[in-house]
Amino acid sequence: MGSFPSFEKNILKYVDLSEDELAQFISCYTLEAVEKNRVILNEGEVCEFESYVLEGCFKVFYQDENLKEHILYFAIEDWWVLDIGSFVSRKFSKLNIQALEDSVILSIDRATKEQLYIDIPKVEKLFRIMNQKSLSSMHLRMISMLHKTAERRYLDFMERYPTLNQRIAQHQIAAYLGISHEFLSKVKKRLLRN
Repeated sequence: MGSFPSFEKNILKYVDLSEDELAQFISCYTLEAVEKNRVILNEGEVCEFESYVLEGCFKVFYQDENLKEHILYFAIEDWWVLDIGSFVSRKFSKLNIQALEDSVILSIDRATKEQLYIDIPKVEKLFRIMNQKSLSSMHLRMISMLHKTAERRYLDFMERYPTLNQRIAQHQIAAYLGISHEFLSKVKKRLLRN
């Protein structure tokens, strides 16, 4: 497998791996091109992968009983994408993951990851730190959804995903913010006036 500088940098900012350990770690991942609109996880399936996004964008979402989409997060370059609950527990996912652009990912399956924990003990620390950061981020997002205005949530979205506004449809941003597409248009107009 070739060199993936962004992936290597992402790993090495959390743990110090030797060149051999890093090479072994990277060799456990599979490179995959994912075409736009392809669903890589459907609700009701077990999430068999944990993926790092080299290029592109994914949405992680669920659909309610009225088939309304609720987007939990977008996974863009240098982000990880999976349903961690399903991946760890081996239970059916309640989430869907879909590519919003032609994308490239590096993926690892659960058994290979578990073996990495044994072969390179520092890898367990790596994923513990990443999972803690992810959990903290999700808590902040939940608080935001409960207590912040739509305007503030939109500004937070723009700060978190500065380039995404031009890459995805406005109704997807609205689904992430928990508001209607029409209300998002009003929010943007108000912010422009101010």
